[in-house]
Amino acid sequence: MTVQPACAAPRPSSIACWVAAARPRTLPAAVAPVLVGSACAAHAGGFDAIAATLALAVALLLQIGTNFVNDWGDHRRGADGPERLGPTRAVAAGWITPRAMACGGAIAFALAAALGFVLVLRAGPAALLLGALSIAAGVAYTAGPFPLAYRGLGEPFVLAFFGPVAVCGTELVQRGSVSALALAASLPVGMLASAILVVNNVRDVATDARAGKRTLAVRIGAGAARRLYAALVVAALASPFVLWASGLAPASALLALGAAFAARAPLRAVARQTDGPALNGALAATARLHLVFGALLAAGIALAPSVAAGAAVGAP
Repeated sequence: MTVQPACAAPRPSSIACWVAAARPRTLPAAVAPVLVGSACAAHAGGFDAIAATLALAVALLLQIGTNFVNDWGDHRRGADGPERLGPTRAVAAGWITPRAMACGGAIAFALAAALGFVLVLRAGPAALLLGALSIAAGVAYTAGPFPLAYRGLGEPFVLAFFGPVAVCGTELVQRGSVSALALAASLPVGMLASAILVVNNVRDVATDARAGKRTLAVRIGAGAARRLYAALVVAALASPFVLWASGLAPASALLALGAAFAARAPLRAVARQTDGPALNGALAATARLHLVFGALLAAGIALAPSVAAGAAVGAP
């Protein structure tokens, strides 16, 4: 007789298992950077719809691959035990075998590499370097001899790869260079993506500590991690004003300040709640905040007259 794991939940259909393992609630984190990077390319007069679409597909595949490897890696290291407060993990629940999950991650990364190769042909070796680093980091997040998530480096990893790497990489593959605006705008995008992970790690701080997973929340404590979350969200929401005041972004970028309405609920939940369901809701709400902020910032940047058009109009 087959014995189900202690943390097993009723098994969905095979397709539903893989969809759950992809963690669709967190996938907007891959969309917002591409929107902002594409808007920066448009503002510079170099928007390319085909490259933008390919960049979005690559970003989604990279995140799905990372999520699959994370599911496999956390199970292998014993981090997804029966006391876990977050959503059910497919390998720990017995829905998908570890071998199949590892293969799923490899396939997602291979597809990302194949599509990325088209972008490399368009943008050159810099795009190849960014793509290779992204795949390596996705694997190293919870696998390999130095798993980043187990060393308290998850938040810096997310800030870097969902911020500057993703935003600037998106602009790079469209116009062949990176603007100061893209680099500056990438920081708040990365901050909010990192805030999503902070919620996750605050929720799991006790179980991660018992499993030896030394996340940043485990290292600095749940209270300090909650304050870090608030700092990341507030800094990100204040950034459109800073971008405009510094002359890097047009006044229309202030449209992103409208995302503040979506920040109140998760800020309050992370500050006050300790139960799994409430923090799961805060995680999903933070992912929505990230997408809304990214979409509004992208719209504000893209709606302004392009600097290339302005230069053409002002030319003698």
